[in-house]
Amino acid sequence: MLYYLFEYLDKTLDIPGTGVFQYITFRSALALILSLTLSTIYGKKVINFLRNQQVGETVRELGLEGQTQKAGTPTMGGLIIIFATLIPVLLLTKLNNIYIILLIVTTLWMGTIGFIDDYIKIFKKDKQGLKGIFKVIGQVGLGIIVGSVLYFSPAVTVREKLAKPITFNQTENAISQPAKEIKSTITTIPFTKNNELEYAQILKPFTDDYQNWAWLVFIPIVIFIITAVSNGANLTDGIDGLAAGTSAISVLAIGIFTFISGNIILSNYLNVMYIPNSGEMTVFISAFVGALIGFLWYNSYPASVFMGDTGSLTIGGIIAVLAISVRKEMLLPVLCAIFFDESASVIIQVTYFKYTKKRFGEGRRVFLMSPLHHHYQKKGYHESKIVTRFWIVTILLAIVAIVTLKLR
Repeated sequence: MLYYLFEYLDKTLDIPGTGVFQYITFRSALALILSLTLSTIYGKKVINFLRNQQVGETVRELGLEGQTQKAGTPTMGGLIIIFATLIPVLLLTKLNNIYIILLIVTTLWMGTIGFIDDYIKIFKKDKQGLKGIFKVIGQVGLGIIVGSVLYFSPAVTVREKLAKPITFNQTENAISQPAKEIKSTITTIPFTKNNELEYAQILKPFTDDYQNWAWLVFIPIVIFIITAVSNGANLTDGIDGLAAGTSAISVLAIGIFTFISGNIILSNYLNVMYIPNSGEMTVFISAFVGALIGFLWYNSYPASVFMGDTGSLTIGGIIAVLAISVRKEMLLPVLCAIFFDESASVIIQVTYFKYTKKRFGEGRRVFLMSPLHHHYQKKGYHESKIVTRFWIVTILLAIVAIVTLKLR
């Protein structure tokens, strides 16, 4: 909203200094400061409200150290992340940008699913919360919306690569841009020579008209990624500060990719796919990172609030949509390795337990407990040490992901 106000002040009234709102870097910095301020200052008021409403966490007896002390800690703190993200986004972004619209829809959609789940757990006293099938239906629904918009919307394009480089005409102070914007399902594959994959090519052996049927591949992939990442984030949210901290690092790395992909000069210099209008997502990412860091102020050990499914499902959904929009979804196993490791530990544990129970008559375990962070707790590591080490691993993997810009 402020963007349009300052655009009017700059272009119509020609007031000096108001043109600064045209710069993504300025609005991104402002969004970061605003979201960080909102989440730290007003976050306390939200926590007090949740405490007064007796929105406390019910802790299952798992035999973990310090577990009983967490009983009664306010949950549904993901509301802090949501409002601290959306307010700066609504104020500082171009609200007609297709990517911003998708991200706002994702935030509200996944936030609603998580909120309903937490509401059932707390107020209906049902520890199972929202049934898994309804969560999956919600995730699939969002995947269909996101995939359909990204595939069919004429506003979602990529810049066609040319053998001839883009040049800058100093006389006319303009960029020579002979390339055209095209509709494509092309994406980036790291660590390969020609680091791009066209999803439509998967259908090439089956039909000559494969370009028109690419949505049959693209939309299911989007659904799978959104479901996998949001569930991974949900499983990671098990100890104080783990999900918020690792997510902030991963999102920051995606923000670097987004800024480069949305800038025609930088994308050309680094030979990265240029995605028109995607740079606006940098403002959203800045607000999101600020909200996560601000939430971490209260969620770090010992936590004053838990994010609940309201926060974890929202975080996972946003990360997935960001990566898909900027055509970096193939980097998610690196950027969100912690999420996938947590999910894999649960899958391995459950599968092996059922297999051994069927074969030997008693269930056996690979890990002391799953998800993975509980395994280390059982081994005697303090949760703050586990969280810090997981952060360090995420930072390392984020650097590896960024390095793939030049490794090909």
